[in-house]
Amino acid sequence: MNRFCCLLFSAALCLSGFSQKTAIRLIVRGDDMGYTHSGNLALIQSYAKGIEKSIEVIVPSPWFPEAVRLLKQNPGVDVGVHLCLSSEWENIKWRPLTVCPSLQNENGYFFPMIYPNKNYPGQSLSEHHGNIQEIENELRAQILLAMKNIPGISHVSAHMGCTSISPEVKAVAKRLAKEYHISIDPEEKGVISVGYPGKHETFAEKEAGFLQMLASLVPGKTYLFLDHPGLDNDELKAVYHIGYEKVAADRQGVTDLFTSEKVKAAIRKRGIELIAYKDLAQ
Repeated sequence: MNRFCCLLFSAALCLSGFSQKTAIRLIVRGDDMGYTHSGNLALIQSYAKGIEKSIEVIVPSPWFPEAVRLLKQNPGVDVGVHLCLSSEWENIKWRPLTVCPSLQNENGYFFPMIYPNKNYPGQSLSEHHGNIQEIENELRAQILLAMKNIPGISHVSAHMGCTSISPEVKAVAKRLAKEYHISIDPEEKGVISVGYPGKHETFAEKEAGFLQMLASLVPGKTYLFLDHPGLDNDELKAVYHIGYEKVAADRQGVTDLFTSEKVKAAIRKRGIELIAYKDLAQ
């Protein structure tokens, strides 16, 4: 009997290993929690009723306190600190947590852009050469405040690519992630970033493109898809920046995509395993 049990156990282990090697694994990530109330609600909806498994939080954002409360009410969410050195939207802004004059515009807000932008000439962080020590202090403060208030922080990511602004900033972000025992670069674990293969302005285009993307995924590999859920309401219609004006309609389309029954059915049909950043450690 003992030998029979051992054989069954060995077979189960083999099947488990086989499954891990042949399954398609997909992280669906929602970004920018904290920038608006509408964004917060949409991100939670995309987790509770949809396929989203990881949520990125902008710590210095105006709706961060609400984000903390909602995430505590949904402890299963995998949470990342969306490291932020910019404040891009018109009509709503945020400031650094630390004293860092080289990272701020004349009104004390983060610069709207990280990289030069023709619509915002002279208003990017890269054009103002932010002090590396001030950048480190600010990124550290964001990580610490997130860890103080939100249980289960598993990783950090970069809002608008801010940690790639220079090799020095990239090295700082990597060192801080290591110091606080959180992940930073899923590519180091073999994760492949994927996106929409074609136009994705409307919900119909998003859904069709996402389904096409799902059909192209290869068994045995792990993928990352990210986008920005929101709600098409008066609040989000007032949020935009030059060059990206239809924020509310666009982000409602993402929410509809992440909660689409057709998308859920396609994921089940292909046997795709929806995972989170914290699962990569395993």
